[in-house]
Amino acid sequence: MIDTEAARSALGECEVEVAVRSDVGTERAHNEDCCGTFAEHPACLIAAVADGVSGSEGGEVASQMAVEGLIQAYRDGDQQLAAGTRLYRAVQDANIAIYDRAVAVPELRGMSTTLTAVAVEQGELTVVHVGDSRLYLIRRGAISQLTKDHTVTAEKVRMGLVSKDKARTHADRSVLTRCVGRELIVNRDRAACHLSQGDVLLLCSDGLYNVLPDQELARLISGQDASGACRALVERANSLGTADNLTAVVVRVVGPVPALEEASGWGARLRRVLGRKG
Repeated sequence: MIDTEAARSALGECEVEVAVRSDVGTERAHNEDCCGTFAEHPACLIAAVADGVSGSEGGEVASQMAVEGLIQAYRDGDQQLAAGTRLYRAVQDANIAIYDRAVAVPELRGMSTTLTAVAVEQGELTVVHVGDSRLYLIRRGAISQLTKDHTVTAEKVRMGLVSKDKARTHADRSVLTRCVGRELIVNRDRAACHLSQGDVLLLCSDGLYNVLPDQELARLISGQDASGACRALVERANSLGTADNLTAVVVRVVGPVPALEEASGWGARLRRVLGRKG
């Protein structure tokens, strides 16, 4: 089990609290999930969750390489670039490292993983996402999924061929259409939004959300600090007998956030276009 106590980082004017917890679950012998965080004081917090693809050799290796490689690539990246741009590039760097290792080591041939990573910079959130791990935003008790699942079943739901209720038990619900490490160039989703004080971010693997419905996730997080929320989520999922590994990263925005109008002036807009920070 990976478990860290909640830590607070003063990210400029935006103070956040973060904790992570990863567990093997109730039926697996090994944990193919991996998670990690990196606080680049005072500018930015990075957090990531990866879930190695089961049934392929090296799923555990792939997920660890994804998180560790992402953080290292981010740290080594051009610090003049905005956090979101560095994160987007870091995911590709991690993808190449996994792909190259799989080509070089026959026992790891075909290894791959999901990867969902966020950067929080002065109240601005950027998410870069591949696979079916998820990012949720809980705001004033309401939960919303900010990422889309890259699975066969999710594609069918978006096309109206399968209902959301049936998707939870569909045979293809874990068959990925995209993953990190399978190809030399990975197709990455990228999205951004402005956070508010009191917002909570949840990054998690499918071992968690396949057991706990969205409203249950929000209920378990409500009123908890980051560490307590991670513990409550994992313990509840295990009590229901999750068949998979499960991982949760919780980020709480506990301090004031710069006003949106301050972050959306012409200077900030130009920096976002250029991918640079002032």
